[in-house]
Parts: sequence; structure tokens; C-alpha cells
Amino acid sequence: MTNNDLVPGFDDEKDENLKIRLQNVEGCLMLVLNGYIDTYNSTIFQKRVQRAIDAGFIRLIFNCNGLNHVSSTGIGSLTVFLKAVKSQGGDMILLEIQPKVYEVFQLLGFSQFFNIQTDLNESIDFFRNNETQQETEVFPKTFACPFCSKSLKAVKPGRFRCSDCKTILAIDNAGAVSLG
Repeated sequence: MTNNDLVPGFDDEKDENLKIRLQNVEGCLMLVLNGYIDTYNSTIFQKRVQRAIDAGFIRLIFNCNGLNHVSSTGIGSLTVFLKAVKSQGGDMILLEIQPKVYEVFQLLGFSQFFNIQTDLNESIDFFRNNETQQETEVFPKTFACPFCSKSLKAVKPGRFRCSDCKTILAIDNAGAVSLG
């Protein structure tokens, strides 16, 4: 099965510096990344992954074992995907991130925004548990700002600004906090 069989048009644009292989894993789309994501190839990367999201895949697992570098632009692309799938009731996981790549996430303050896993079975279990999790009353919700650790309270889902560091945050219906 080719990438285009899973997501029509996925391989119409390619970049030799980032190879992506798609796999359907128990209802999730796993994107196996090999190479690097930087300013020069992030646009093609965004177009390709957006095709998958537009095709209805909202449970994404990015296998980053072969990803040897990601720039801030690449992390920005991943943030766009996270917002896109969460707005449709989905989620995404970064699987098997290399230490050098994880360091970039930490330095830029994004490691807490992404669900980072080291095991594929745990990743699949995460999606299964989210499917069976019953809706509970989430709001009001108290949480720490991911950037400055200020204690914040949200009374409903939506976008808002941290009162201390002025970072724009978003909180979804499930109470998950992300960049706004």
C-alpha cells in the first residue's frame, strides 16, 4: 500500500530531506519521519500533513525515530497540526523523539504542549482510552501557564491571555491547554 492509497495526493509534492511513510495503525495514521524539518521544507511538510487531516485523519502518530533535526519552523508546523486535529476532536502523539530533537522542544518551551511517547502500544492505548473516556464536567479548570507557571483558571473552553506573561493560550472542551 502506498502513501497515496491512504491519503490521495499525499506524495504529489516531496522533499528529499524529509521522507514520510504512512501507515494505518489501529485507526490512527502513523507518519514515519526520516530526515529533518527546517525553514526550507516545512511548507511542503505542512501541505502533505494537511492533506491527511483533510482526508479525515485526526488521530496522528508522528514516529520521529528517524527525525534528526527540527527547527523552530518545524515545531510551528507541528503546533498547527495539533490545533487542527484537536479542533476536530482528535489528537496527536510524537513517538520516539531523538534526544537532540527533544532538546529543541524543551529549549523553545514546547515539550509540555505535545503528547510525547516512547512506545507505540502506549500511543495506541492513549487513543483507545480517549475514545472510551466518559465526558465529565471539566470546567472550571485551574492549571499552570506552560510558560510562566502562573496559576490560571478557565471557566469555559476558548482562547485567553495569561495575566502574567501575556501568552495566548487555548483550552478545548476536554480541558487540554495549547498555544492559542
